[in-house]
Amino acid sequence: MGDGSARMPRPPAPKPARPAPRPSPPQGRARWPEARHYAALDLGTNNCRLLIARPQGSGFTVVDAFSRIVRLGEGLASSGRLSDAAIERTIAALKICADKLKRRHVALSRSVATEACRQATNGPEFIQRVYRETGIVLDIITAEEEARLAVLGCHALLEPGDGPALVFDIGGGSTELVLVDSAGDTASPQPRILDWHSAPWGVVSLTEARGIADDHDPDAREAGYARMRESVAEAFAPFIARLPEITGTPRLLGTSGTVTTLASVHLGLPSYDRSAIDGLIVPAASM
Repeated sequence: MGDGSARMPRPPAPKPARPAPRPSPPQGRARWPEARHYAALDLGTNNCRLLIARPQGSGFTVVDAFSRIVRLGEGLASSGRLSDAAIERTIAALKICADKLKRRHVALSRSVATEACRQATNGPEFIQRVYRETGIVLDIITAEEEARLAVLGCHALLEPGDGPALVFDIGGGSTELVLVDSAGDTASPQPRILDWHSAPWGVVSLTEARGIADDHDPDAREAGYARMRESVAEAFAPFIARLPEITGTPRLLGTSGTVTTLASVHLGLPSYDRSAIDGLIVPAASM
């Protein structure tokens, strides 16, 4: 070998230790179960409502909820704008919603705004401010989309029966009436919408524009109530003229804050109880 020495072969380098295999997540459990929360936020003319749920079986179970009367549409009928005070109240409520969404690690959410933001000249400006201060992206939906979502949210509670049924949603700034055929295509889990109507009257807009000037004056109360009935009847007239003749027992399904409040009063509840209200059947005379 040149110098008479022998060069010993180098021992092979030790193989790097193989990392221990990662344990598989338990069967039937998501790797990140907290990411399977979904949320819906509804900013109306009167209320701000948030619901957070997670899948359970074939449906969902509610894990968190929030509701606050913000009266976003207060003064809108006379000014055409969302007032500074109403905006501040609403953003304060939306900041609470944003905190809940973050703490629950919500994977997917939909946030909508309705009649007040549709009507207000500063509605788009308000939406931008909400995003800057809370991170919530509000979508100002049309009256037609509002009616469709109302049906999607509650049609499972429709009682079986013949003929079409009427779903109604009395909001703060508008009322949606939706005629549905719940006995249509059996392959579809959703009823078919036959007709719909949106009237620009809700508990806030009707009270402010046609309300009672003096609660202590019986004549003023009666006159105010008559104005309300007249305005609502006029707004509903085109839809009523299109309604087909209903045979048998009419089926009406109400959704959202006004009708659930009336149901709570009917039951004499000291506070709102979703388990007692959802699916409740109330005689028309009681309503």
